Amino acid sequence: MNRTVLVAWLCLSLGLTPAAFAWPAEDRALEGSGPQGLVFDCPAPRVEVLRNAMTALLIELDIDRDWVVRTDLPDGRIAYTLDTLPDDTDTLALSRNPRFRIRDELVQQPSPARRITRVQTVSRKEILLAMLQSGRTTTMSGAACDLRALREHLGLRQNIVAWLERRNWQFPDGEPARWNANQWRDGTPLALSQTELALRDTFTNEGLYAFGCYTASKISFAHGVMDYYRRVLNDPVKAGLALARLLRDREPLMDIEPPQAWSFEADFDPGAGLRSGKLLGLIRGVPPRNFIPGDWAYLANDDPASRLRSGYEGSNAIYLGRGRFADFYAESPEGYSFEGKLDEVWQWRNGVFSRNRDAGRIQPLGPRDYERLSARPEEGGLLHDLRMTPYFFGWQTLPDP
Repeated sequence: MNRTVLVAWLCLSLGLTPAAFAWPAEDRALEGSGPQGLVFDCPAPRVEVLRNAMTALLIELDIDRDWVVRTDLPDGRIAYTLDTLPDDTDTLALSRNPRFRIRDELVQQPSPARRITRVQTVSRKEILLAMLQSGRTTTMSGAACDLRALREHLGLRQNIVAWLERRNWQFPDGEPARWNANQWRDGTPLALSQTELALRDTFTNEGLYAFGCYTASKISFAHGVMDYYRRVLNDPVKAGLALARLLRDREPLMDIEPPQAWSFEADFDPGAGLRSGKLLGLIRGVPPRNFIPGDWAYLANDDPASRLRSGYEGSNAIYLGRGRFADFYAESPEGYSFEGKLDEVWQWRNGVFSRNRDAGRIQPLGPRDYERLSARPEEGGLLHDLRMTPYFFGWQTLPDP
């Protein structure tokens, strides 16, 4: 029996609350502009409750207390940060570190035959550890001063990832997108009242669909969010809130993410940047190897020739945890590594549009190449420093449409 499980057992056996074994606050110089990891900005009466609840969650997820530093800030905020080196912002290697004992979890999903299947996917433990890692800050405030908000967010990200574990949509490669005509007309559900059914159909009847990675990303978040609140959490209020935002302009797949995410594009409309994302917010300034499972990132193709080819302007990447990114088209069934995503986009300038058909054109990259390509485009790399992330539905004030 490991230490955290033993502690939890002792708590229950002795009738004690986890506060009796609370993580001690430690003094630590704050790096950069402020605390990083998970920060609670909450009224004083809630602080002790949150400390106890956070301790219980860490025990439940088998997270040892010496992995996490709790910092009680002078202004009353509490910061929880993964106890790695202060300049270590990498989350991609967490699952490979034996110290953290990360294992996948099994979740249930409906199958096309209306049976329940079990899907192996990222653990809530890994998602939380990634949130605790230095490099970015997730602040819980207002209604989110409640550990139920964090628990739901872990479940939401896990559900989004679970639906992407093995996908096999078709890539149109310059041809028009293809949709199941019984459910969709050119990317809009035939019946808006059946939007959730149409979204699920893209996952249960994959062979009837062909679209690029941008559309695949939007569908992945739209379905992952709706399915979580409707089926997994069984919360009709939050499901209704998410659905109402999807349908606010009668085009459910429009503006899933904030249009401002694409402000770097030459044809960006500043007026569009005033709209909020329906389901996702935007974080900028994220370090290159810092991803939380359920993040949406973007790699730009900076080659002036190949980027003119439809579908090859760049690559939309959703992080699945365990150092893997989604493969929408089953070319790499286990998903792409970070280096694999960089290599995929880089090789387009060499005419490599199929790893099998164009294998002879591949030019190998080395460690220094990958380091260079992981930088921001303005620094000579491919990866933008933005991440699009799910809202805390029901726990935060959502931006107006």
